[in-house]
Amino acid sequence: MIHDFLIIGGGIAGVSAGARLAELGRVLLLESEPALAYHASGRSAALYEAQYGKPATVALNLASRADHDSLDGGVLSPRGLMVLAGPGDQAAFDHDVATMGLHPITIPEAVALVPILKPAAIHAVATHEDAWDIDTDRLIQHFARTIRANGGQVVTGAPVTAITRQPGGWQVTAGDRVHQARILVNAAGAWADPIAVMAGIAPIGITPLRRSVARIPAPGGQDVTAWPMMFGAGETWYAKPDAGQLIISPAEEDPVPGPHDAWPDDMVLAEGIARYQDFVTPEVTRLTASWAGLRSFAPDRVLVLGPDPLDPGFVWVAGQGGYGFQTAPAASRLVADLVAGRVPELEADIVAALSPARFAGRRA
Repeated sequence: MIHDFLIIGGGIAGVSAGARLAELGRVLLLESEPALAYHASGRSAALYEAQYGKPATVALNLASRADHDSLDGGVLSPRGLMVLAGPGDQAAFDHDVATMGLHPITIPEAVALVPILKPAAIHAVATHEDAWDIDTDRLIQHFARTIRANGGQVVTGAPVTAITRQPGGWQVTAGDRVHQARILVNAAGAWADPIAVMAGIAPIGITPLRRSVARIPAPGGQDVTAWPMMFGAGETWYAKPDAGQLIISPAEEDPVPGPHDAWPDDMVLAEGIARYQDFVTPEVTRLTASWAGLRSFAPDRVLVLGPDPLDPGFVWVAGQGGYGFQTAPAASRLVADLVAGRVPELEADIVAALSPARFAGRRA
């Protein structure tokens, strides 16, 4: 069987693109791990914050909002966001306020929202309510069901080992199976450049960066359910309620030797917890879990979406960084529009900013 689209990668990038492309033809999605969303997508902080990211990312965030509100009955729930600044953080705080549309509040107001805060440590604080938890599993499963409902296949435990360009299409070997497809979609996350090289396509320079996370018991036995997500000014750490506990991250972006199943750096994690600890009164005495994920960025830190300029039969859905879930509805719709030859809903300058063609000179 010759598939119309073969997608490599079963994270949010791959399943969302697959759902849109399944309306245009037969889709086969291959995921190397035993389950979808195993790597970065399964380790996301799961926040929708429309003003988070560069202008092209913000445009995707905004264009995705209606889908987040409606897909599968809606996948968002209220969270809110709070940025905390210490004495030396004013410049970073001012930048955050301006770029994310925050409004300053008083320290007593902040403590009323998050009772564990340490007033003496806070120089300034700002919030806004328009930040939302994303039900990431629900979104992944919605897109996977859409693929299957349109006659497509989702295959896990299928690592790709060889890709061959053929007249009119591609031959892809995964395990002991050989598949053929008209168009190859590279949604391989941290593995996007190695997949491109395997296919004979020039890499873009997608760089995986590690981010570590710890989960701790609810501080002081508090009910954390309604607390906002908290950031240190300049995103030097963050903390977010999660299943009755709190997750804390140093928000690091540390280069790694190459794509792999990431694990946390204990020292970096300890530094991030210490930065969080500076702003709160209860001591962190134990972790209930820790993990890390690889957030993959293009050189300009903007997503890479669309057909490769040198081989339009190879489609990039890569470089999501930390924005994969919140941009997925609009990003996948853009990819389908470009593949189908339709005029995208996004403005032309945004489409150009996201296109892999912007790297043509660098890759020559």
